[in-house]
Amino acid sequence: MSKQILSRREIFQHAAGGFASIALAGMLAERSPAQEAIDPLAPRRPHFTPRARRVIFLYMTGGVSHVDTFDPKPQLFARHGQSITVDNWQGRRGTFRRFLKRPDWTFRCGGQSGIEVSDLFPQVREVVDDICVIRSLESNHTNHYEGTLGMHTGSWTFARPSIGAWISYGLGTENRNLPSFMVIAPAAPYAGAQTWGSDFLPGCHQGTHVVPGPTPIPNIRPRTPSPELQELELQLIGDANRRHLESGPRDAALEARIRSFETAFGMQRAAPEAFDLSSETDATLRLYGLNRGQTTGFAWQCLVARRLAERDVRFIELIDTGSSGNWDSHGNMRDHVALARNVDRPIAGLIRDLKQRGMLDDTLVVWTTEFGRTPYHEQANHAGREHHHQVFSSWLAGGGVKGGIVHGSSDEFGIAVSEDRVHVHDFHATILHLLGLDHERLTFRHNGRDYRLTDVEGNIVREILA
Repeated sequence: MSKQILSRREIFQHAAGGFASIALAGMLAERSPAQEAIDPLAPRRPHFTPRARRVIFLYMTGGVSHVDTFDPKPQLFARHGQSITVDNWQGRRGTFRRFLKRPDWTFRCGGQSGIEVSDLFPQVREVVDDICVIRSLESNHTNHYEGTLGMHTGSWTFARPSIGAWISYGLGTENRNLPSFMVIAPAAPYAGAQTWGSDFLPGCHQGTHVVPGPTPIPNIRPRTPSPELQELELQLIGDANRRHLESGPRDAALEARIRSFETAFGMQRAAPEAFDLSSETDATLRLYGLNRGQTTGFAWQCLVARRLAERDVRFIELIDTGSSGNWDSHGNMRDHVALARNVDRPIAGLIRDLKQRGMLDDTLVVWTTEFGRTPYHEQANHAGREHHHQVFSSWLAGGGVKGGIVHGSSDEFGIAVSEDRVHVHDFHATILHLLGLDHERLTFRHNGRDYRLTDVEGNIVREILA
């Protein structure tokens, strides 16, 4: 064997029996079944011309109250404390006497569009002209676990691939040195790692969890004393893997391991640079509300998301909190104050930053939660709100979406959809459409049937498309 030090590309051509050359040859082409088996991360043409190249998915854990944030209800102020009869309480059907509860914050008009946003989000209100607010979203379940699972996977009962995994599977990656799907979260939400799992899709499509802090991705630094020694080690491993692959039937697990070596090798250089904010200007840090040297907080997450978007990471999810200390304000809605303060300025800063860099046009920003909160309570003058999946609010910005508009509405109290219902399946179908993916064609054969993110439902919300 030659003692010459090989280039990185040559190493992986040896390691993967030519996998790298096949990937490069297929950069702009549809993947054949053979190529899919060999390199599932190779860039893939969308079904039609996309409006967005990437997604930044902002997930607020715990159930943000729609009637206290993005869905103003004057009748809740006017009829606070009055009793009404409702037919659904925490997912149970029946007849229930409840008491209307007014919002704790004032709603004010923002931007040229005049869209009303509450004082919980004064910074987001200032960029509302870039946002499409959906006030008619509906989910299938009123529990946190199922609601979180449904919003991420389109399934409220069984673990299925996350939307980020589906997008990675459908489009591949344009940067082999970073994962195509990354999740930046201080802790896991209610559904845990299933939130970013790939389930039956190839494992390379699952999200890579990044924990804010001084070492976002542990064990990323090489342990070998020199790059040359590391390359020799990888060459030896590659030769052994290649001989094993050639000696028997296809081994999908080994192929996946070879690909993981390639990504890990690239990440040793690309990831530390992506997470290093030292080159960012003071003006940019102020835009997000970030102190120099800070490595935690939602402001850090948002700025890192912009840097990952610049580096062609396909799907970036930011989760603000974990399964405790979140927006689940059963006892007191004032808990929303600190949570909103944590995310309001960074989110507005992210939108402004993307826009001034010319990235908002092809970056789809999604803000959502698992469900809303009840406009009423079983106790008069109670300080909190319960879970509410019948209607809630989310919003989209950039990536081919009309800005400065409201789509859909709830009834006068914010109890149910009154116009232009958008089910979670419709929400997902629209996100995929903006990326150039037909949600009915993006399927994967598993256990004898074709699965898709939107199950057997879903309609594109064409009214919000620019």
